[in-house]
Parts: sequence; structure tokens; C-alpha cells
Amino acid sequence: MATEQNIINFGNQTKKIFEQIARDVIGQKEVVRGAVIAMIAGGNILLEGVPGVGKTRLVRTLGRVFDLPFSRIQFTPDLMPADVTGTNIIVKDEKGNSVFQFEKGPIFSNILLADEINRATPKTQSALLEAMQEHTVTVMGESHKLSEPFFVLATQNPIEQDGTYPLPEAQMDRFMFKIIVKDSNLAEMKDIVKLTQKTMAEVADPVCSASELLEMRKTANEILVADEVLDYAIRVCLATHPDSECAAQISKTYIQVGASPRSGQALISAAKVNALMEGRFNVAYEDIDALVYPVLRHRIKLNFEALADRVSPDDIIAKILQELHGKRGKDKNK
Repeated sequence: MATEQNIINFGNQTKKIFEQIARDVIGQKEVVRGAVIAMIAGGNILLEGVPGVGKTRLVRTLGRVFDLPFSRIQFTPDLMPADVTGTNIIVKDEKGNSVFQFEKGPIFSNILLADEINRATPKTQSALLEAMQEHTVTVMGESHKLSEPFFVLATQNPIEQDGTYPLPEAQMDRFMFKIIVKDSNLAEMKDIVKLTQKTMAEVADPVCSASELLEMRKTANEILVADEVLDYAIRVCLATHPDSECAAQISKTYIQVGASPRSGQALISAAKVNALMEGRFNVAYEDIDALVYPVLRHRIKLNFEALADRVSPDDIIAKILQELHGKRGKDKNK
């Protein structure tokens, strides 16, 4: 059970984290908050936005602030799975015999920046599947454990741009959050230009070690979730299933496949971190609502009608929340 001191320590630590990130990243407060929540909760992050909006810079800054070993892979169409995971090479032992030795790839780090992940072929993208879920890499039948904590922080350009490949559904489901990085406004753009005229280098200081991050995660896991709030979170996820008894009306019209059980796990884990950031000992309905969009938007597969009517996952999520809020209001009045 988390104590009051645990809550205070958590708050102080997150304050330091946000202060240091702000030294390198101008604006994008919601994006930064979502990324920090996912990392504390132990989830992988997919950042989507057009080139030049600061996706890669944010990921590099997170690596500095969390003081974790960091590696970067620039995904390209000719990148091979072995370029990510590593491979066995032939070396000479002390007796002069030829033996296989595993040469680790860049995935053997605490934070892996998969830059422009959707520019690699699905075969190479799938090389990350086991690492993202089990935190292990298997090469030629031998499993290799990754160091903890381990995160994949991926960036991608919108699918409609040339030279990109849609991510496999199984891989999309392994991202806790999909965060949309939008263009900066006038004031933010001006500050960015001023900052980069001085230096392009990141200046954020490390303020959170691996052990401190794991301790923060442990504190978050101990936060309480009332049955009513848990039930609400599950209903939000099931409302995306067109054939479910909890299906929202808009889901029956526009969704082909709803969110997986991982969505419920991700929503509760992230909501606990959000509650702690708000200084509370328990998860509230507001914590669920705050994180529904990044948790669900990449786990919903739209049908042809949605594409024809230009309905986005965020449009559907908004309608689902509206419908559930209406039902909750009626239940309170009974």
C-alpha cells in the first residue's frame, strides 16, 4: 500500500522530470505528459506526426532525463531483423576452434528509439514483437533477456505519406500509447527558433535513475482502483467491440475490430500514474477519461464505412465517452 510519503516523493520526482524536459522541448505539454506517464507505467510509446515537430528530440530528451542507456535505429526499407536484434557470428575460441558467438544488436538497451518505424518492412517491424512484450530476444532458438526497465519509443510519419508501411496489428497492440504530435502554435514556434539558434544540443540533466523509475512504478501499482471505476474502464474498452453487449451505437456502425484486453490493462496502469500525478491515493473516473484516447486510438480497426465517411478513431472514442457519461448520469439519478 502506497504511503503519503510515497505520494510526496512521486510528486517531487515527476516535477523534476517535467522541469528538465522543458529545457529541451518547447510546448507539447500533453505529449510530454503522456510519454512520461507511459514510461512510469512501463509501456511502449508510438509518437505520430509529420517530420519536424520534435518527435525524435523528445525521445532523446527522455533518454537523458531518465538516465538510461539509449540506442537509436533509423528504420529504412532495407533494414533487416538482424540489424535490430543482433545475430550469431563465427569467432575463434582459445583453442582455435570456430564457434558461434551472439553479437548483440542495438535493441539491447534500456530505451530503444525506433525512428520512423513505419519506413521499415513488416518483417523488420515484427522483430520487435517479442522484445516489446516479453522483454526478451530469441535468435536461432536461444533467448536473451533485455535489461530492465526496457522501452520502445517509436516515431512514425502519417501512413498517407510516401514510402511507409502500416504497422502490423499485433505490434500496434503492444504500444501502450499512441500519441499524436501536432504542429506548434505561433508562440511555441518562435521559442523553438530562438532556442535552436543558440544550440541544437539537448541540455536536460539526468534526474531519474533506473532504480528510481522502478520505485515510482511500484508506488503506482499500489494505488487503489474502486470496483465502479474499474467497471467503467472495462466498459469503455468493450464499447469498441461491435458485437459486445456493451457496444456503443457508433461502434456497431464504424468499427470492424475493437480493442484487445491489453487496452484495459494499459488504461488502468496509466490511470494509476495519472492519479499519483494529481496527488491522489485512488484512481478516479477523470483519470480514465484523460487517457482513453492514447490507449484506444491505435487499437481500433475501422471498417469501410468509417473510411468513406472520414470518421477517425478519436471521433468514435469521443462518442463512446459521451454515451457512457450519459448512462452514468442516469444511474446516479436512480
